[in-house]
Amino acid sequence: MSELGDSQFKRTPIFVALALAVALVLGVLIGAKLVYSKAANQPVAMAALDSPDATSTECASLLDALPEKLLGHRRAELAEPAPDGAAAWASNSVEKVTLRCGVSLPLQYTELSTLIDAEGTQWLQVIDATPGSDMQTWYSINSFPTVAVTADAASMNGQENPVKGLGDALEKLTKRTTEPNPIPLINLATPKAEDAQCTALMQAMPESVADGYARASVNIPAGVAWVKQGHEPIVVRCGVEDPASYEAGAQLNQVDDIPWFEDTKLANGTTSGAYYALGRQVNVVMSMPSDAGNTAITTLSRAISVNTQVK
Repeated sequence: MSELGDSQFKRTPIFVALALAVALVLGVLIGAKLVYSKAANQPVAMAALDSPDATSTECASLLDALPEKLLGHRRAELAEPAPDGAAAWASNSVEKVTLRCGVSLPLQYTELSTLIDAEGTQWLQVIDATPGSDMQTWYSINSFPTVAVTADAASMNGQENPVKGLGDALEKLTKRTTEPNPIPLINLATPKAEDAQCTALMQAMPESVADGYARASVNIPAGVAWVKQGHEPIVVRCGVEDPASYEAGAQLNQVDDIPWFEDTKLANGTTSGAYYALGRQVNVVMSMPSDAGNTAITTLSRAISVNTQVK
């Protein structure tokens, strides 16, 4: 056999191996694309929630008017059983935006809430208080029925909010402003509000009591509040009555020299609890959400210790 023929013979297995390798790579790429496409087209599962107006004609009109794409995600089918008044957009099983029409406004919506205007609709931003979560839900405030849109940071694709692009569809709803819930603790009786110790304590309250919380410009008798965008407020009142649920032997948590009694009542749409500073000549109570951290109660404990007297 000639040298040329021998060389070509030796190269043949190399060419075959190369062709097989290329075919394998193409197969993997095509398979991955098919798997990704299948995952992206999977129906989005949404649990049933309290949505009293979800079956209204207004919600039906809204769903019909929703865009096919939102924040770069395509409109997705909902897994059965699909809740009434719901819609979703998804790019894969992780990146998705969900919408619910006809929901109830959460208790987080209070007179202290800061609303955000987007495309003619006022929205309440509620950031998930779960540690490690960057999920947030936006509630329409001046439309009926109320619409809630939920997404995490990755699903928002760098946008400031998940509602950009919904303006035209929301025009199908009736413009109606919903009254906010009262400021936390505002309805508590304060028989010792005029006590000099309460006056001193209120004057000692700082401009910020926790990370991101700024003092609110609001008149609360013997009280003060701090607010943070997307979060529930921190509210303090002085001179209140003893907590009705407190009994001798109840568990107390000591912060510096102040014993605190937690009077938390679980409710939908809020993570805040009421914390009573006891053992002083005037009672002090603080409403604080679960994600506010320990800075607020530590700061307040020190102020109470300095400005009020032990019983």
